[in-house]
Amino acid sequence: MTDIKEIIDFLKNYDGQEITLMEVCGTHTAAISENGIQDIISDKIKLVSGPGCPVCVTTSAYIDRLNELACEEKTCVVTFGDMIRVRGSQKSLRDISAEGGNIHMIYSPLEIIDLALSDTDTTYVFAAVGFETTTPIYAILIEEIIKRDIKNIKLLTALKTMPQAIRTVYNKGKAIDGFIAPGHVSVITGSKEFEPLAKELSVPFVVSGFEGEELVASIYALVKSRDKGTVINLYKSFVSENGNEEARNLVSKYFEPCDAAWRGMGIIPDSGMCLKKEFEIYDAGSRELVADNIFNKKCCCGNVVAGIMSPVQCSLYGKECTPQTPQGACMVSTEGSCYHYYMNRRRGL
Repeated sequence: MTDIKEIIDFLKNYDGQEITLMEVCGTHTAAISENGIQDIISDKIKLVSGPGCPVCVTTSAYIDRLNELACEEKTCVVTFGDMIRVRGSQKSLRDISAEGGNIHMIYSPLEIIDLALSDTDTTYVFAAVGFETTTPIYAILIEEIIKRDIKNIKLLTALKTMPQAIRTVYNKGKAIDGFIAPGHVSVITGSKEFEPLAKELSVPFVVSGFEGEELVASIYALVKSRDKGTVINLYKSFVSENGNEEARNLVSKYFEPCDAAWRGMGIIPDSGMCLKKEFEIYDAGSRELVADNIFNKKCCCGNVVAGIMSPVQCSLYGKECTPQTPQGACMVSTEGSCYHYYMNRRRGL
């Protein structure tokens, strides 16, 4: 069965054993919500969002540290737009900026070089957040800083890797019967990155693209492969088995695995990437951030990214917490589950 209409008909009329599938990637969450995919498949096929939104899994303690740095004399925090509105335990970077903190928003990490060269008396701290997809960009940045002997740039990293987080979600959350593997991450890691996990957990992984038809085909493949510890690559136009070895080699030149704190999941061993000891001169204290500080105890973002509950099950959702008045990172980020459930009226479990 390869015809998309037949696939949709199969998923719509599926009446077998209930199955729960997780889309790991935040961009997949966005695409599933925007295409209304949950509404065209059987109620017996449950889709839950996972920990693939980098802003959403960044801890409040990390935001608190950025806030502190932005208030230090001769220090400027440089960040992307999504991070501006995420609250720490007390305030967001936007709040700190309104109070006089030094914060600069950019669109490309390499923009920080021009900022640093234009004011060598100020230390520029980049909020380096992301997964395997963006870590090579930060490696390029470090290489350029070293090459040009720039002394006033540092990184506060919250860089994370997917496999250990997926294992943690599987072991602590609700039963997951299959994973839509992150497409962008897989471009770097290759599809074989998920083979050990698939065999260990005895669940299928499908590497998927981001179009509606691609996601529907991926869901179909997962349903048909239930209980099989296999990896299926349906995004072969961009993802190879071995991924981008050159990018991974560049990352390993400057970064090494480390324990990392994840919002809602605590410390996950070897799930982060930190600058190697010989390059720690460019680090702003990333390894010290091993705790979390909760802003709003009613916020369920931690449980949402762990796949334990859907956004609509949170008591704040759609009331105190909206895109205009976000109470947690999952409603702030444009890759956040709560944001897309709200914007597209996606139904929950």
